[in-house]
Amino acid sequence: MKQSRQLLFLELNELNFDAIEKYIARGDLPHFADLFRRGYSRTTSETEYEHLEPWIQWVTAHTGQSFDKHRIFRLGDIVQHDIPQIWEILEDRGLKVGAISPMNAKFRLRSPAFFVPDPWTDTEIRAASIDRRLYGAIREAVNENATGKSSASALANLLVGGLRNAAPQNYAVYAKLVGESRSKPWNKALFLDRLLADMFIRLTRKHRPDFVTLFLNAAAHIQHHYMFNSAAYEGTHANPAWYVKPGQDPVYDVYSLYDRILGDIRRAFPDARLMIATGLHQVPYENPAFYWRLSDHAAFLKNIGIDFKDVSPRMSRDFLITCDNVAQAASAERRLLSANDSEGENIFEVDNRGTDLFVTLSYRKEIKEDFLIFIGNETFESFKDQISFVAIKNGEHDGIGYFSDTGVDEVPNTFPLSDIPRRIECTFA
Repeated sequence: MKQSRQLLFLELNELNFDAIEKYIARGDLPHFADLFRRGYSRTTSETEYEHLEPWIQWVTAHTGQSFDKHRIFRLGDIVQHDIPQIWEILEDRGLKVGAISPMNAKFRLRSPAFFVPDPWTDTEIRAASIDRRLYGAIREAVNENATGKSSASALANLLVGGLRNAAPQNYAVYAKLVGESRSKPWNKALFLDRLLADMFIRLTRKHRPDFVTLFLNAAAHIQHHYMFNSAAYEGTHANPAWYVKPGQDPVYDVYSLYDRILGDIRRAFPDARLMIATGLHQVPYENPAFYWRLSDHAAFLKNIGIDFKDVSPRMSRDFLITCDNVAQAASAERRLLSANDSEGENIFEVDNRGTDLFVTLSYRKEIKEDFLIFIGNETFESFKDQISFVAIKNGEHDGIGYFSDTGVDEVPNTFPLSDIPRRIECTFA
Protein backbone atom coordinates (compact mmCIF):
# COMPACT_ATOMS: atom_id res chain seq x y z
CA MET A 1 0.00 0.00 0.00
CA LYS A 2 1.27 3.43 -0.91
CA GLN A 3 2.07 5.44 2.23
CA SER A 4 1.68 9.17 2.63
CA ARG A 5 3.87 11.24 4.89
CA GLN A 6 1.04 11.40 7.43
CA LEU A 7 1.32 9.11 10.45
CA LEU A 8 -1.67 8.33 12.69
CA PHE A 9 -0.80 6.81 16.06
CA LEU A 10 -3.67 5.12 17.91
CA GLU A 11 -3.04 4.54 21.61
CA LEU A 12 -5.59 1.86 22.54
CA ASN A 13 -4.86 1.57 26.22
CA GLU A 14 -4.31 -2.00 27.51
CA LEU A 15 -6.14 -3.61 24.60
CA ASN A 16 -5.62 -7.38 24.54
CA PHE A 17 -4.80 -8.53 21.01
CA ASP A 18 -4.91 -12.19 22.08
CA ALA A 19 -8.54 -11.74 23.17
CA ILE A 20 -9.33 -9.92 19.92
CA GLU A 21 -7.95 -12.93 18.03
CA LYS A 22 -10.57 -15.11 19.76
CA TYR A 23 -13.40 -12.85 18.63
CA ILE A 24 -11.94 -12.77 15.11
CA ALA A 25 -11.93 -16.59 15.09
CA ARG A 26 -15.70 -16.59 15.52
CA GLY A 27 -16.15 -14.19 12.60
CA ASP A 28 -16.24 -10.81 14.37
CA LEU A 29 -14.13 -7.61 14.23
CA PRO A 30 -13.39 -7.49 10.47
CA HIS A 31 -11.21 -4.36 10.57
CA PHE A 32 -8.94 -5.80 13.26
CA ALA A 33 -8.86 -9.05 11.28
CA ASP A 34 -7.66 -7.17 8.20
CA LEU A 35 -5.01 -5.34 10.25
CA PHE A 36 -3.81 -8.49 11.98
CA ARG A 37 -3.15 -10.26 8.66
CA ARG A 38 -0.05 -8.07 8.43
CA GLY A 39 1.10 -9.38 11.81
CA TYR A 40 1.89 -7.45 14.96
CA SER A 41 4.60 -7.21 17.60
CA ARG A 42 4.66 -7.53 21.36
CA THR A 43 6.24 -4.76 23.41
CA THR A 44 8.03 -5.23 26.73
CA SER A 45 8.15 -2.76 29.59
CA GLU A 46 8.73 -2.78 33.33
CA THR A 47 9.34 -5.88 35.44
CA GLU A 48 8.12 -4.62 38.83
CA TYR A 49 4.34 -4.81 39.12
CA GLU A 50 4.01 -1.43 40.85
CA HIS A 51 5.52 0.15 37.74
CA LEU A 52 3.01 -1.51 35.41
CA GLU A 53 0.64 1.45 35.32
CA PRO A 54 -0.56 3.04 32.08
CA TRP A 55 0.44 6.54 33.19
CA ILE A 56 4.01 5.22 33.53
CA GLN A 57 4.03 3.21 30.31
CA TRP A 58 2.64 5.99 28.12
CA VAL A 59 5.34 8.37 29.34
CA THR A 60 7.81 5.72 28.18
CA ALA A 61 6.03 5.40 24.83
CA HIS A 62 6.07 9.20 24.35
CA THR A 63 9.65 9.86 25.50
CA GLY A 64 11.64 6.69 24.80
CA GLN A 65 12.71 6.59 28.45
CA SER A 66 11.93 3.67 30.76
CA PHE A 67 10.75 4.35 34.31
CA ASP A 68 14.25 4.21 35.80
CA LYS A 69 15.07 7.26 33.67
CA HIS A 70 11.89 9.34 33.57
CA ARG A 71 10.83 8.48 37.19
CA ILE A 72 7.24 9.61 36.65
CA PHE A 73 5.15 7.42 38.93
CA ARG A 74 1.74 9.14 39.18
CA LEU A 75 -0.91 10.25 36.73
CA GLY A 76 -0.56 13.99 36.11
CA ASP A 77 3.04 14.21 37.36
CA ILE A 78 4.37 14.82 33.85
CA VAL A 79 3.55 18.53 34.34
CA GLN A 80 6.43 18.77 36.83
CA HIS A 81 8.97 17.64 34.21
CA ASP A 82 10.34 18.87 30.89
CA ILE A 83 11.28 15.57 29.28
CA PRO A 84 11.17 15.83 25.47
CA GLN A 85 8.08 14.06 24.14
CA ILE A 86 7.55 12.77 20.63
CA TRP A 87 5.35 15.75 19.66
CA GLU A 88 8.04 18.34 20.49
CA ILE A 89 10.75 16.23 18.87
CA LEU A 90 8.84 16.12 15.58
CA GLU A 91 7.77 19.77 15.79
CA ASP A 92 11.44 20.73 16.15
CA ARG A 93 11.99 18.98 12.82
CA GLY A 94 9.42 21.23 11.17
CA LEU A 95 6.45 18.84 11.31
CA LYS A 96 2.88 19.77 12.23
CA VAL A 97 1.62 17.64 15.12
CA GLY A 98 -1.63 17.07 17.00
CA ALA A 99 -2.95 15.00 19.91
CA ILE A 100 -6.28 13.95 21.39
CA SER A 101 -6.26 12.86 25.04
CA PRO A 102 -2.68 11.46 25.32
CA MET A 103 -2.27 9.96 28.80
CA ASN A 104 0.05 11.79 31.19
CA ALA A 105 1.38 14.13 28.50
CA LYS A 106 2.42 17.77 28.97
CA PHE A 107 1.73 20.58 26.53
CA ARG A 108 5.12 21.97 25.44
CA LEU A 109 4.46 22.85 21.80
CA ARG A 110 4.86 26.15 19.94
CA SER A 111 2.24 25.82 17.21
CA PRO A 112 0.39 22.49 17.19
CA ALA A 113 -2.48 21.65 14.88
CA PHE A 114 -4.36 20.92 18.12
CA PHE A 115 -3.60 19.47 21.55
CA VAL A 116 -6.40 18.19 23.79
CA PRO A 117 -4.95 16.62 26.99
CA ASP A 118 -6.26 13.66 28.94
CA PRO A 119 -8.99 14.33 31.54
CA TRP A 120 -6.63 13.90 34.51
CA THR A 121 -3.55 15.99 33.64
CA ASP A 122 -3.52 19.73 34.36
CA THR A 123 -1.85 21.11 31.26
CA GLU A 124 -2.69 23.55 28.49
CA ILE A 125 -5.25 22.79 25.80
CA ARG A 126 -4.97 24.10 22.25
CA ALA A 127 -8.24 23.91 20.37
CA ALA A 128 -11.16 26.07 19.29
CA SER A 129 -13.41 27.48 22.03
CA ILE A 130 -16.23 25.01 21.45
CA ASP A 131 -13.79 22.10 21.58
CA ARG A 132 -12.27 23.44 24.82
CA ARG A 133 -15.75 23.50 26.34
CA LEU A 134 -16.36 19.95 25.14
CA TYR A 135 -13.07 18.90 26.71
CA GLY A 136 -14.19 20.42 30.03
CA ALA A 137 -17.44 18.47 29.85
CA ILE A 138 -15.62 15.21 29.07
CA ARG A 139 -13.18 15.86 31.90
CA GLU A 140 -16.06 16.35 34.34
CA ALA A 141 -17.87 13.26 33.05
CA VAL A 142 -14.76 11.08 33.44
CA ASN A 143 -13.92 12.33 36.91
CA GLU A 144 -17.52 11.95 38.08
CA ASN A 145 -17.94 8.55 36.44
CA ALA A 146 -18.64 6.67 39.68
CA THR A 147 -21.44 9.03 40.77
CA GLY A 148 -22.93 9.59 37.33
CA LYS A 149 -23.44 13.27 38.14
CA SER A 150 -22.67 16.10 35.73
CA SER A 151 -23.43 19.80 35.98
CA ALA A 152 -25.99 21.45 33.71
CA SER A 153 -23.24 23.48 32.03
CA ALA A 154 -21.20 20.33 31.37
CA LEU A 155 -24.21 18.60 29.81
CA ALA A 156 -24.86 21.67 27.62
CA ASN A 157 -21.22 21.77 26.50
CA LEU A 158 -21.29 18.04 25.83
CA LEU A 159 -24.36 18.48 23.64
CA VAL A 160 -23.04 21.47 21.69
CA GLY A 161 -19.50 20.08 21.36
CA GLY A 162 -20.88 16.66 20.53
CA LEU A 163 -23.01 18.02 17.70
CA ARG A 164 -19.94 19.80 16.32
CA ASN A 165 -17.76 16.69 16.37
CA ALA A 166 -20.05 13.66 16.04
CA ALA A 167 -20.07 12.24 12.53
CA PRO A 168 -23.63 12.00 11.12
CA GLN A 169 -23.10 8.37 10.13
CA ASN A 170 -22.55 7.61 13.84
CA TYR A 171 -25.69 9.31 15.17
CA ALA A 172 -27.41 5.93 15.41
CA VAL A 173 -24.44 4.58 17.39
CA TYR A 174 -24.67 7.44 19.88
CA ALA A 175 -28.44 7.01 20.20
CA LYS A 176 -28.08 3.29 20.87
CA LEU A 177 -25.36 3.83 23.48
CA VAL A 178 -27.51 6.37 25.31
CA GLY A 179 -30.68 4.28 24.98
CA GLU A 180 -29.04 1.17 26.45
CA SER A 181 -26.99 2.99 29.11
CA ARG A 182 -29.33 2.08 31.99
CA SER A 183 -28.82 -1.65 31.44
CA LYS A 184 -25.23 -1.21 30.22
CA PRO A 185 -23.46 1.31 32.48
CA TRP A 186 -20.20 0.82 30.54
CA ASN A 187 -21.85 2.57 27.57
CA LYS A 188 -20.83 5.92 29.04
CA ALA A 189 -17.17 5.06 28.45
CA LEU A 190 -18.01 3.84 24.94
CA PHE A 191 -19.88 7.08 24.18
CA LEU A 192 -16.94 9.24 25.23
CA ASP A 193 -14.41 7.20 23.24
CA ARG A 194 -16.65 7.30 20.16
CA LEU A 195 -16.83 11.10 20.54
CA LEU A 196 -13.06 11.45 20.98
CA ALA A 197 -12.53 9.36 17.85
CA ASP A 198 -14.94 11.55 15.86
CA MET A 199 -13.15 14.66 17.14
CA PHE A 200 -9.84 13.10 16.08
CA ILE A 201 -11.13 12.46 12.55
CA ARG A 202 -12.67 15.93 12.18
CA LEU A 203 -9.64 17.83 13.45
CA THR A 204 -7.19 15.70 11.50
CA ARG A 205 -9.16 16.29 8.30
CA LYS A 206 -9.29 20.03 8.99
CA HIS A 207 -5.67 20.67 10.05
CA ARG A 208 -3.86 17.82 8.25
CA PRO A 209 -1.05 17.30 10.77
CA ASP A 210 1.92 15.19 9.77
CA PHE A 211 1.77 13.27 13.04
CA VAL A 212 -1.28 12.92 15.27
CA THR A 213 -2.17 10.70 18.24
CA LEU A 214 -5.46 9.46 19.66
CA PHE A 215 -5.69 7.86 23.12
CA LEU A 216 -8.75 5.76 24.01
CA ASN A 217 -9.30 4.28 27.48
CA ALA A 218 -12.72 2.57 27.48
CA ALA A 219 -11.29 -0.89 26.79
CA ALA A 220 -8.89 -0.67 29.75
CA HIS A 221 -11.73 0.47 32.03
CA ILE A 222 -14.11 -2.25 30.84
CA GLN A 223 -11.56 -5.09 30.96
CA HIS A 224 -10.65 -4.15 34.54
CA HIS A 225 -14.28 -4.35 35.57
CA TYR A 226 -15.95 -6.92 33.31
CA MET A 227 -13.33 -9.35 31.96
CA PHE A 228 -15.06 -12.35 33.55
CA ASN A 229 -18.07 -11.73 31.27
CA SER A 230 -15.99 -11.83 28.09
CA ALA A 231 -16.50 -14.69 25.64
CA ALA A 232 -12.69 -14.66 25.35
CA TYR A 233 -12.25 -15.36 29.09
CA GLU A 234 -11.49 -19.02 29.83
CA GLY A 235 -11.23 -18.93 33.63
CA THR A 236 -13.58 -20.00 36.40
CA HIS A 237 -14.55 -16.65 37.94
CA ALA A 238 -17.97 -15.11 37.31
CA ASN A 239 -19.47 -11.73 38.14
CA PRO A 240 -22.75 -11.68 40.10
CA ALA A 241 -25.94 -11.23 38.07
CA TRP A 242 -26.71 -7.93 39.82
CA TYR A 243 -23.42 -6.58 38.45
CA VAL A 244 -23.68 -7.78 34.83
CA LYS A 245 -26.71 -9.53 33.38
CA PRO A 246 -26.09 -13.06 32.09
CA GLY A 247 -25.34 -13.07 28.38
CA GLN A 248 -23.92 -9.55 28.29
CA ASP A 249 -20.33 -9.13 27.07
CA PRO A 250 -19.03 -5.60 27.79
CA VAL A 251 -15.57 -6.52 26.46
CA TYR A 252 -17.00 -7.46 23.09
CA ASP A 253 -19.02 -4.22 23.10
CA VAL A 254 -15.87 -2.09 23.40
CA TYR A 255 -13.86 -4.21 20.96
CA SER A 256 -16.72 -3.93 18.46
CA LEU A 257 -16.78 -0.14 18.89
CA TYR A 258 -13.01 0.05 18.39
CA ASP A 259 -13.32 -2.10 15.29
CA ARG A 260 -15.80 0.40 13.87
CA ILE A 261 -13.53 3.31 14.84
CA LEU A 262 -10.60 1.59 13.16
CA GLY A 263 -12.64 1.21 9.99
CA ASP A 264 -13.75 4.85 10.10
CA ILE A 265 -10.16 6.07 10.45
CA ARG A 266 -8.82 3.92 7.64
CA ARG A 267 -11.60 5.07 5.31
CA ALA A 268 -11.09 8.72 6.26
CA PHE A 269 -7.30 8.56 5.71
CA PRO A 270 -6.71 5.70 3.26
CA ASP A 271 -3.16 6.74 2.37
CA ALA A 272 -1.95 7.46 5.89
CA ARG A 273 0.42 5.18 7.76
CA LEU A 274 -1.20 3.78 10.88
CA MET A 275 0.49 2.64 14.07
CA ILE A 276 -1.37 1.12 17.03
CA ALA A 277 0.10 0.54 20.49
CA THR A 278 -1.49 -0.68 23.71
CA GLY A 279 1.24 0.06 26.27
CA LEU A 280 0.19 -2.93 28.38
CA HIS A 281 -2.51 -5.57 28.29
CA GLN A 282 -4.59 -7.21 31.01
CA VAL A 283 -4.90 -10.71 32.42
CA PRO A 284 -7.61 -12.06 34.75
CA TYR A 285 -7.33 -11.00 38.38
CA GLU A 286 -7.43 -14.07 40.61
CA ASN A 287 -8.73 -12.37 43.77
CA PRO A 288 -11.68 -10.15 42.77
CA ALA A 289 -11.93 -6.99 44.85
CA PHE A 290 -14.34 -4.07 45.25
CA TYR A 291 -13.33 -0.61 44.04
CA TRP A 292 -14.73 2.50 45.74
CA ARG A 293 -14.43 6.25 45.08
CA LEU A 294 -15.17 9.24 47.30
CA SER A 295 -18.27 11.08 46.10
CA ASP A 296 -17.26 14.50 47.46
CA HIS A 297 -13.55 14.53 48.25
CA ALA A 298 -13.46 17.93 49.94
CA ALA A 299 -16.51 17.22 52.12
CA PHE A 300 -15.08 13.90 53.29
CA LEU A 301 -11.68 15.37 54.19
CA LYS A 302 -13.32 18.15 56.17
CA ASN A 303 -15.57 15.64 57.92
CA ILE A 304 -12.60 13.63 59.24
CA GLY A 305 -10.76 16.76 60.34
CA ILE A 306 -8.14 17.22 57.62
CA ASP A 307 -6.93 20.71 56.68
CA PHE A 308 -5.90 21.25 53.07
CA LYS A 309 -5.65 23.88 50.36
CA ASP A 310 -7.23 21.99 47.47
CA VAL A 311 -8.21 18.48 46.38
CA SER A 312 -8.43 17.17 42.80
CA PRO A 313 -9.88 13.81 41.70
CA ARG A 314 -7.72 11.55 39.58
CA MET A 315 -8.53 8.27 37.86
CA SER A 316 -10.91 5.91 39.67
CA ARG A 317 -9.93 5.68 43.36
CA ASP A 318 -7.14 8.29 43.32
CA PHE A 319 -7.11 11.95 44.33
CA LEU A 320 -4.48 14.66 44.89
CA ILE A 321 -4.49 16.80 48.04
CA THR A 322 -2.61 20.11 47.88
CA CYS A 323 -1.60 21.59 51.24
CA ASP A 324 -0.36 25.02 52.32
CA ASN A 325 2.90 23.68 53.73
CA VAL A 326 4.86 20.54 54.60
CA ALA A 327 3.57 20.40 58.17
CA GLN A 328 -0.05 20.50 57.03
CA ALA A 329 0.64 17.73 54.51
CA ALA A 330 2.36 15.58 57.13
CA SER A 331 -0.61 15.99 59.47
CA ALA A 332 -3.04 15.01 56.70
CA GLU A 333 -0.90 11.99 55.83
CA ARG A 334 -0.86 10.75 59.42
CA ARG A 335 -4.61 11.08 59.72
CA LEU A 336 -5.35 9.32 56.45
CA LEU A 337 -2.94 6.46 57.17
CA SER A 338 -4.49 5.95 60.61
CA ALA A 339 -8.00 5.54 59.13
CA ASN A 340 -8.90 1.86 59.61
CA ASP A 341 -11.90 -0.47 59.60
CA SER A 342 -13.00 -2.44 62.66
CA GLU A 343 -10.32 -5.06 62.00
CA GLY A 344 -7.51 -2.52 61.68
CA GLU A 345 -7.24 -2.65 57.88
CA ASN A 346 -6.20 0.61 56.23
CA ILE A 347 -8.68 2.59 54.11
CA PHE A 348 -6.14 4.72 52.21
CA GLU A 349 -2.67 4.62 50.72
CA VAL A 350 -0.70 7.90 50.68
CA ASP A 351 2.26 9.10 48.66
CA ASN A 352 3.68 12.23 50.35
CA ARG A 353 5.45 14.64 47.96
CA GLY A 354 6.12 17.39 50.49
CA THR A 355 3.17 19.74 50.19
CA ASP A 356 1.09 17.38 47.99
CA LEU A 357 -0.40 14.01 48.84
CA PHE A 358 -1.36 11.48 46.17
CA VAL A 359 -4.03 9.35 47.86
CA THR A 360 -5.72 6.09 46.86
CA LEU A 361 -8.89 4.73 48.46
CA SER A 362 -7.31 1.29 48.58
CA TYR A 363 -9.90 -0.58 50.67
CA ARG A 364 -11.02 -3.63 48.65
CA LYS A 365 -13.68 -5.29 50.77
CA GLU A 366 -17.42 -4.81 50.51
CA ILE A 367 -18.61 -1.68 52.36
CA LYS A 368 -22.07 -1.97 53.92
CA GLU A 369 -24.39 0.57 55.53
CA ASP A 370 -23.04 0.00 59.05
CA PHE A 371 -19.38 0.44 58.04
CA LEU A 372 -17.36 2.54 60.50
CA ILE A 373 -14.02 4.32 60.13
CA PHE A 374 -11.73 4.54 63.15
CA ILE A 375 -9.05 7.24 63.48
CA GLY A 376 -7.32 6.94 66.83
CA ASN A 377 -10.09 7.03 69.42
CA GLU A 378 -12.54 8.74 67.04
CA THR A 379 -15.30 6.92 65.17
CA PHE A 380 -16.87 8.14 61.92
CA GLU A 381 -20.18 6.80 60.68
CA SER A 382 -22.02 6.87 57.34
CA PHE A 383 -18.96 6.17 55.21
CA LYS A 384 -21.19 4.23 52.79
CA ASP A 385 -23.07 7.48 52.11
CA GLN A 386 -19.82 9.28 51.20
CA ILE A 387 -18.56 6.85 48.58
CA SER A 388 -19.64 5.49 45.23
CA PHE A 389 -19.24 1.92 44.05
CA VAL A 390 -16.90 1.78 41.06
CA ALA A 391 -16.57 -1.85 40.12
CA ILE A 392 -15.46 -5.36 40.99
CA LYS A 393 -11.89 -5.82 39.77
CA ASN A 394 -11.65 -8.47 37.04
CA GLY A 395 -8.40 -7.68 35.23
CA GLU A 396 -4.88 -6.66 36.19
CA HIS A 397 -1.92 -5.31 34.25
CA ASP A 398 0.62 -7.37 32.36
CA GLY A 399 3.83 -5.76 31.07
CA ILE A 400 3.42 -7.16 27.55
CA GLY A 401 1.80 -4.74 25.13
CA TYR A 402 1.05 -4.91 21.41
CA PHE A 403 2.13 -2.86 18.41
CA SER A 404 0.93 -2.79 14.81
CA ASP A 405 2.31 -0.76 11.90
CA THR A 406 0.81 -0.64 8.41
CA GLY A 407 4.03 0.88 7.08
CA VAL A 408 6.19 -2.24 7.32
CA ASP A 409 5.98 -5.61 5.62
CA GLU A 410 7.93 -7.54 8.26
CA VAL A 411 7.27 -7.01 11.95
CA PRO A 412 9.65 -7.92 14.79
CA ASN A 413 8.30 -10.43 17.28
CA THR A 414 9.18 -8.34 20.36
CA PHE A 415 10.79 -4.99 21.13
CA PRO A 416 10.91 -2.58 24.11
CA LEU A 417 8.07 -0.09 24.52
CA SER A 418 10.75 2.61 24.82
CA ASP A 419 11.62 2.02 21.14
CA ILE A 420 8.32 3.43 19.87
CA PRO A 421 9.47 7.09 19.58
CA ARG A 422 12.44 5.98 17.47
CA ARG A 423 10.12 4.04 15.17
CA ILE A 424 7.89 7.09 14.83
CA GLU A 425 10.88 9.33 14.05
CA CYS A 426 12.10 6.91 11.39
CA THR A 427 8.81 7.38 9.55
CA PHE A 428 9.85 10.94 8.77
CA ALA A 429 13.54 10.29 8.07
